[in-house]
Amino acid sequence: MASLIAIAASQAGPAHSFMLGEVLADAARQLGHDLKLQVQSSLGTQGQLSAAELAQASAVIVAADAGAAVDRSALPAGRVLDVAPDAVFRDAGAVLRQALALAGAPASAPAAAAPVAAAAAGRPLKIVAITSCPTGVAHTFMAAEALEQGAKALGHQIQVETQGSVGAQNTLGAQTIDEADLVLIAADTQVDRSRFAGKRLHSSGTKAAIHDAQGLIAKAQAEAAVWGGEGAAAAASTAAAGAKPAGKVAATGPYKHLMTGVSFMLPFVVAGGLLIALAFALGGIYVYDDAHKGTLGWTLFQIGAKGGFALMVPALAGYIAFSIADRPGIAPGMIGGLLAGTVGAGFLGGIAAGFIAGYSVNALNHWIRLPRGLEGLKPVLILPLLGAAITGVAMMLVIGQPVAAIMAALTDWLKGMQTSSAVLLGITLGAMMAADMGGPINKAAYVFSTTLIASGVATPMAAAMAAGMVPPLGIALACRLFASRFTPDEREASKAAAVLGLAFITEGAIPYVARDPLRVIPACVLGSATAGALSMMWGIALQAPHGGVFVLAIPNAVNHVVLYALAILIGSVVTALALGAFKKKVVVAA
Repeated sequence: MASLIAIAASQAGPAHSFMLGEVLADAARQLGHDLKLQVQSSLGTQGQLSAAELAQASAVIVAADAGAAVDRSALPAGRVLDVAPDAVFRDAGAVLRQALALAGAPASAPAAAAPVAAAAAGRPLKIVAITSCPTGVAHTFMAAEALEQGAKALGHQIQVETQGSVGAQNTLGAQTIDEADLVLIAADTQVDRSRFAGKRLHSSGTKAAIHDAQGLIAKAQAEAAVWGGEGAAAAASTAAAGAKPAGKVAATGPYKHLMTGVSFMLPFVVAGGLLIALAFALGGIYVYDDAHKGTLGWTLFQIGAKGGFALMVPALAGYIAFSIADRPGIAPGMIGGLLAGTVGAGFLGGIAAGFIAGYSVNALNHWIRLPRGLEGLKPVLILPLLGAAITGVAMMLVIGQPVAAIMAALTDWLKGMQTSSAVLLGITLGAMMAADMGGPINKAAYVFSTTLIASGVATPMAAAMAAGMVPPLGIALACRLFASRFTPDEREASKAAAVLGLAFITEGAIPYVARDPLRVIPACVLGSATAGALSMMWGIALQAPHGGVFVLAIPNAVNHVVLYALAILIGSVVTALALGAFKKKVVVAA
């Protein structure tokens, strides 16, 4: 390990000088070397250097503007590398390697480059983690619990921050992050990683944490890479719009971007749908007429329909773009989503607008190169302006009308479905909801159903929710009817599964699926398809996209409450009977 000294002095201001020093310090950590930092600015000199430290230094890096006054009288002759701040921001690692070459030291120190990996076999690690899923309910907390249990089994310390539907809980403090050896992000949505600059970080989906937390932690120890974060990659512009850092662990695909948009959209749909249902309860089915103007029911309808639902598509588009291009993508995405509503393109247009905005802003961010002093204009002026122009033109002149025609045809088809086609759609949605218990197939059916509510088509939502409630309810019922097919632990856990099922948390079935997928999944698909088919056949419409049986108490949230409860009950019974037929009796050891 080489002992390095860096002196940072920029005439662009104190903030620029400090960032210059931090970039060099991060690069030294990544290469496994020790770096002593001194920052000279108009605020004075921070980080005094002793004569002994200067004498023992392998090399001294002076990162300063040409006009900056740096006292060189005490610097060791022959071991000083002068560089411009731009060179540091462009490639700090190259500057470090050049300084080490000047000193005749190796470019990296393997023994110190990955302290956590080396320490893993010898001492417990301090791990910090974040879990998050699109709806912010089951997968978020199941992944957190699994990581806590997995870390405990391996002898590590862990603190998990859950970014759920009620906000962040068990939030990671700055000191906790600073003391951590490893950062683990198990999320199906975009998570802000700027807090973890300079830390070893590994990311995965929530499913990996739920199914094998110990294996995921071991994989993270072996594969985690130092996260560059905004503190390094965007230091030159002091903005979040800097180029994507090289330390990013894994690229996110379209599915993850879509799920990020959905997670931010759901509160608008839930609030809007429930307010409309309450309005109907107070003023009747025609509460929106001018005859009711000024009443509480009419007011609630305006808030739900013209407030919550009106913002649904812009939120979806804006946060799809945010997932792709960070904060500079939000404004172009939301503007595109609003225009999608204006031209009648609905949620399909919003999805298209989000991806157009995100990828165009991301491309512009990489293509546009400005002088350092003007880089700060990119995230607040240039990228939102050009991104909004590109997205708006695309929506208004290119894809808006074709997508609107597709959306209108889809809506008309759904509204005019005959019994046979409605049942087929119900079977399809039901089977998808139970196919992977909250995975991509489940989420595809759910997103399709929720986004149609704003278009006045609420029957698919009823089918999807009924189908999503059936797997845990059916399993809980099977544990009572066919107790011999389940272990004592499974029978005890069925109580919690029943509660999760009533709350429309399909993931309550996951522990049973994990133990016996070839029998449990088909049984759940049969029951969910039955519930979905019955719900569509009976024309049941649901205004609220979440809440399970708890929304049934709200008048007019469901148009046929008794039939809806019957569909869920029948689907649960079908799942229970199928489990009784498919599963074998559990052999109890003597």
